[in-house]
Amino acid sequence: MGRADPTTSRARGRTRRAVIALLSEGPRSRAEIARELGVSPTTVSNLVTELLESGSAVEQAAADGRRGRPARTISLVPAPGLVAGVDVGRTHLRAALATRDGEIRAEREVALPADHTGQRTVPVVLDLIGDLLRDASDQGGELVAVGVGLPGPVDGPERTVGPGTILTGWAGFDVAGRLEEALGVPVVADNDATLGMLAEARWGAAQGATDAAYVKISTGVGAGLLLGGRLHRGAGGTAGELGHTPLQPDGAVCRCGNRGCLETVTSVPAVLQMLRPTLGEGLTIEQVVAAAAAGDPPCRRMIEDVGRNLGRGVALLGNLVDPEVVVLGGPLVAAGEPFLAAVSASLRRSVIPSVARRLRVVPAALGPRTEVLGALALALESAPTPYGYLLD
Repeated sequence: MGRADPTTSRARGRTRRAVIALLSEGPRSRAEIARELGVSPTTVSNLVTELLESGSAVEQAAADGRRGRPARTISLVPAPGLVAGVDVGRTHLRAALATRDGEIRAEREVALPADHTGQRTVPVVLDLIGDLLRDASDQGGELVAVGVGLPGPVDGPERTVGPGTILTGWAGFDVAGRLEEALGVPVVADNDATLGMLAEARWGAAQGATDAAYVKISTGVGAGLLLGGRLHRGAGGTAGELGHTPLQPDGAVCRCGNRGCLETVTSVPAVLQMLRPTLGEGLTIEQVVAAAAAGDPPCRRMIEDVGRNLGRGVALLGNLVDPEVVVLGGPLVAAGEPFLAAVSASLRRSVIPSVARRLRVVPAALGPRTEVLGALALALESAPTPYGYLLD
C-alpha cells in the first residue's frame, strides 16, 4: 500500500480549515463553498460529507423562496462551551451566560453598594457566574471565556483599571487576572462604553456601520468608538472619555479636576443634584424621566437642557471622527423624543455641515442590556478558536 503524499495531505488540511472557517460565518451550499474558496466541487463534497458523517455539521433545505428544487445548505453544529459576560456598574452587577453562537442561556442582576471595590466584588462576580452555570446546567456546556465591562479606562498591557474610573476602589485592580486565576479560563476586561459600542455594532443600532460611536450617559459620560470597522481604545485605553470635555470654563469642578466638563451638566448625578433643591432628597433618575414624560416643568426642562449640552459634546465628537451614527445609551434615553430631539437640534447647530448631512443620532437598540451583551461579545472574541475541535 502506498503512502499518502504529504503535500496533498497538507493541501487537503488547508482546504478543510478554509471550509470550516467559511461555515463558521454562516450556512453555505456546496456550490457557494466551492465558488468562494475557488476549489473543485468534488473536493468540497468530500469534505462536507466528512463533517456530516462526524456530526459536526448538518444539511437542510435553504429557506430562500426560490422555485424548483431548493438548494441545500451546510451549517456547523454550534461549537461546545459557554461564555459569560459581566457588566459592573456603580450600584449594580449584571451577568449573562451564552452559547458560542450567542444564544443567551441565563441572566441575572444584583445590587452593589456604591463604594464597592474590586477586592470585595470579585467574590460576588464568581458567585453570580456560578449561579448562572447552575441555571444552565441542564443544557450542558462548560465555561470557556469571560468578558468584563467596567465604567472606566482599562489599560491593555497591564490589564488594570485606570485612575479615571468612577469606581475609585477599583483603580489599579487587575480584575481579569483575579477571575482567570479563580476560573481557569481566559478573562478580558474593557471599558463599558467600548463594550456598548461592540454590542450595538454586532446586534443593535450600529449594525453595518464602519464608523460609529456609542455614548453612555450614566454616572459618567463615556464613548465607545468604532473607526474603520475596528474598536478604537487609544494608546492607554482612555479613548472616548467624552465626559471630560470642557464646556463651561467657569462651571462646576469635575471629579477629574477641571471645570465645566460635559459630565458636570449631563451625568445622572449632575441631573439629580440640580433637581433636588426643587424636588427633594431621595429623587431617582427614573422618577425624573417619568415626571418629564408626564409634563412636569422642572423635569422636562432638565431633560431638554441635558440633551442640548450633550448635543454640543456629540458635535465635537462628530467633527473629530465623522461617524455614520451615534448611539445613545443610559437611563436618560428612556425620556424618549424630547431628549433625543434636544440632542439632535444642538448637534446640528454645532457640527460642521458636511458631518450634519450624514450623521444619525439614535437610541441604543439593546437597552439596559447593551453593556452586558458587549461583555458577552468580548468573551466570544476572546474564547479559544470556536471550531478548533473540528481540526483535531
